[in-house]
Amino acid sequence: MRKLIIALVVASASLVPGLASSQATATTSVSDLQADAPTQYTVVKGDTLWAISGRFLKEPWKWPQIWQMNRDQIKNPHLIYPGDVIKLDRNGSMASLTLLPGGIEGNVVRLQPRTRVEALATAVPSIPGTAIGPFLTQPLVLETSGLEEFPRIVATEEERVIVGAGNLAYATGIRAGDAINWQIFRAGEVLTDPETGEILGYEANYLGDAKVRRYGNPTTLEVTRARQEINTGDRLMPSREVSFPSYVPRAPDKPIKGSILTVQGGVSDFAQYSIVAINRGSRDGIEVGNVLATYRRGNAITNTRTGRPSLFADLIGIDGIKIDTKPVPVVPDAVVTTSDPKAPPRVDPYEPIVLPDERSGLVFVFRTFEKISYALVMKSIRPISIGDYVQTP
Repeated sequence: MRKLIIALVVASASLVPGLASSQATATTSVSDLQADAPTQYTVVKGDTLWAISGRFLKEPWKWPQIWQMNRDQIKNPHLIYPGDVIKLDRNGSMASLTLLPGGIEGNVVRLQPRTRVEALATAVPSIPGTAIGPFLTQPLVLETSGLEEFPRIVATEEERVIVGAGNLAYATGIRAGDAINWQIFRAGEVLTDPETGEILGYEANYLGDAKVRRYGNPTTLEVTRARQEINTGDRLMPSREVSFPSYVPRAPDKPIKGSILTVQGGVSDFAQYSIVAINRGSRDGIEVGNVLATYRRGNAITNTRTGRPSLFADLIGIDGIKIDTKPVPVVPDAVVTTSDPKAPPRVDPYEPIVLPDERSGLVFVFRTFEKISYALVMKSIRPISIGDYVQTP
């Protein structure tokens, strides 16, 4: 009997992942670590992979580097759950992380009677699901101008001008055997590449959801959700059902540079957790999980030493301030003769000065199309605006 008990304990220990032989360990330079990186952190409910990465690393998107993930591991990463322990060990100029599943400390397994039932969905997500959840399923962009291929609402219950949740609508283009659940959208503005003028797609403004009550010509639909007013002429596409994927934040595999086209909500300046559209997609090498840095372009100002209007005066525009627009001779700080071969080139005193571009934040790509990608603003140290550019960090 005693031998049987010992055998059961040993067998139980061998089934627990994360012991010495299977612990996930990797090394990186200490210079990549946060100055106040903890030596140990226990994952809690509500954590995200981005937030956990930020506790240890200065740049959260370097997570695959510190774990030395290959391409297959990036696409199918190890899931992290609340209760798991991440330990940091410093050794000279190098540092290592070790992931221990909850309930394990070193090589000691705490065995105690307990019942735990958890769904796989409790694994720590990469970024806040509440921020992007609706945008994973809703139509965002149409990559073709052929709106005629989408079913169309041709009439409404009692000839209502506007329908909402609970009302009936009638649509053509839906056949028996097609999907039961549909999303209602309205074509929006044309999305054009600001650099090449190429039409990248058409915005799809999500209006609501509908469910087939009876197939036919026309098909009868019941509106189950109305986010905006729904009218005759609006289009439908089958509902998109996806599970929340486990993204790994990482830099693109190659240099990428693009521009911010739009922002959800139509605001001029936006910050953390805003949704932006970028003029780069899968054809350019963008993948879900890619992190891009955002930059605000530097303005051109006039050299104020010339006596010409300065940027400050132009912006203020105060009545009563007289600005002499006649060029004033510039007195150089040091006289440099042209015969000196080591002398720096003389700057034209009348040429505008272009300020340097400044990094403003980080965005995390969560959905890609062929020519366009959608990203969540994860960090904003300066205002981010439409027209700002993004590039590989």
